[in-house]
Amino acid sequence: MALSEMLLFAIALLGSSVALLFALLLALSVLRSDAGSGAMKKIAFAIRQGAVAYLSRQYRTIAVITVVLAVIIGVLIGYVMAVTFVLGALLSAVAGFIGMMVSVRANVRTAQAATKSLKGAFSVAFRGGAVTGFAVAGLGLLGVTALFLFFDDPHILIGFGFGASLISLFARVGGGIYTKGADVGADLVGKLEKGIPEDDPRNPAVIADNVGDNVGDCAGMAADLFESYTVTIIAAMLLALSLSRSEMILPLVLGAVAIFASVLGSLFVRAASADRIWSALNTGILFSAGFSAVGFFVVNVLMFDHFAYFYAALIGLALTVIISFVTEYYTATNRKPVQLIAESAKTGPATTIIMGVAKGMESTFIPVLAIAAGAFLAYTFGGGFFGVAIAATSMLAMTAIIVAVDAYGPITDNAGGIAEMSKMPRSVREITDPLDAVGNTTKAVTKGFAIGSAGLAALSLFAAYRDLTAVDILDIYNPAVVAGLFIGGMLPFLFSSLTMKAVGKAAYLMVEEVRRQFREIPGLMKGKANPDYAKCVDISTKAAIRELILPGFIAVFSPLLVGFILGPEALGGLLAGAIVTGLLLAITMTTSGAAWDNAKKFIEAGNLGGKGSDAHKAAVVGDTVGDPFKDTSGPALNPLIKVLNTVALLAATLIVSYHIF
Repeated sequence: MALSEMLLFAIALLGSSVALLFALLLALSVLRSDAGSGAMKKIAFAIRQGAVAYLSRQYRTIAVITVVLAVIIGVLIGYVMAVTFVLGALLSAVAGFIGMMVSVRANVRTAQAATKSLKGAFSVAFRGGAVTGFAVAGLGLLGVTALFLFFDDPHILIGFGFGASLISLFARVGGGIYTKGADVGADLVGKLEKGIPEDDPRNPAVIADNVGDNVGDCAGMAADLFESYTVTIIAAMLLALSLSRSEMILPLVLGAVAIFASVLGSLFVRAASADRIWSALNTGILFSAGFSAVGFFVVNVLMFDHFAYFYAALIGLALTVIISFVTEYYTATNRKPVQLIAESAKTGPATTIIMGVAKGMESTFIPVLAIAAGAFLAYTFGGGFFGVAIAATSMLAMTAIIVAVDAYGPITDNAGGIAEMSKMPRSVREITDPLDAVGNTTKAVTKGFAIGSAGLAALSLFAAYRDLTAVDILDIYNPAVVAGLFIGGMLPFLFSSLTMKAVGKAAYLMVEEVRRQFREIPGLMKGKANPDYAKCVDISTKAAIRELILPGFIAVFSPLLVGFILGPEALGGLLAGAIVTGLLLAITMTTSGAAWDNAKKFIEAGNLGGKGSDAHKAAVVGDTVGDPFKDTSGPALNPLIKVLNTVALLAATLIVSYHIF
């Protein structure tokens, strides 16, 4: 029984509508929750004000770049492509803004709910995070479906994907520099020099640190997964051009089915005790994957007379679960890797850093093998590269529930900060601290998911590039290919160097400012004077905006230069090199950073001497080094890989249109 084309489009549009409606209902339920005392509201307002100020300035900066690129695309390729480019950038920005605006309101409500029970606080935090997840999936699916319905040409969607990729890159880089410049500065002076607790209201950088959680881990991750979600669907549709209309529409239908499944899966997320927090979130992921598998089977039966695409979709779901479990193993406080890093802190910062890097490198083993096996099996049993694209689409179809789990993290982190700054009872921190510790794991899992899916999706984009340029073979005896391969392999390292240095510069300015305030404001250390929070927010904002331009410039223009100087074969080599090194470096950095963070939290929970011990001081150094690893450079490699690929597709369009080479 074959479904009509219009019915398939209706399913896709219904899925996106359900996601957006569910996000709205969740947002309303969060906003109806108690926002706490006047002191709590004042702190939450300061965080919200700083987040909106930064995001507004970032979007104004990106808007100028977007307009310039849109004009160039319009002149060289066509104004329809330019319009879709702007729309992709706009929807990506909207998804991030929606998520952040709910996050900065859910934080104070989570803190207030923690005065009553862990179950209530957990519920508010998860619902707040789920708004971001379903907004991302709903806007992404709606944008791609509507554009394809209107233009009926997947090639036009390349512009949409590039717009989403550009916003993702700038949001990840800018948000990461902001949050980690503030975080590192706050920790180095507050914890190590002054010996005051994390989120202590005497620390001038504490508001900037809490703002950073929202602009980096909420708005940044939203833009990141929006881009991954849409670009993967677009790549699959491009590969289906040589097949049939049913194959072309299949990625849209799979996205809709997974949204329905994620709505159901989210209803199973409940936690009543500290030791059930991660398992409750993981239950939501597993149920969503299970419901998705059933839905994918039904879709396959109704649309095709074979099961190749169902097998490919199952492989994508399996990869999601595998990467989630592996990342959780390497980053959770109750797991051996984190406890080994904590144990190494007894002998100082050097051994802490050595062990953290070692575990990050080790953590690449299973995910890379799983991605390699998944790509091979999807190609073999799923109908070639389109099968690989379906596996990637199936994986990214889980975006709603995965981002929901991720955005829970910054909300609980902020909740703990608000509890500390407003001097709420210790019993509140006893609830928010375990919520926050699991939040570090959820953020790491989402980054692992984003990076793993980027590797698989990049293969789909790579195949789409092959179809556009007719470059079927990359000959490693061709010097142009070898040059491209090495340049591509180098780019993730150069990009990471720039973003790490940017965090270092921002942190330096923050440290100097925090020291100045402690030195020059009488009574600040004794709590008898108020710090100048706004100055620290301004430092982070200016540093992030200033430093995000060069990495973005390199990401956009590197493939263009290589493609037009050395040719399409060299550009293919660049993509291959960037995919391999980018994937490995990103997994290493994000896992190491999260493991260092939770090793510190493991010690702060009373183990190995607890807070103030030598082991704790060493763990704080490890965590400080890991901050730009896990929240700036590592996750920013995901959009870097996608930007390189989408720009390569645009370059291929130009090469074909103007008969270059």
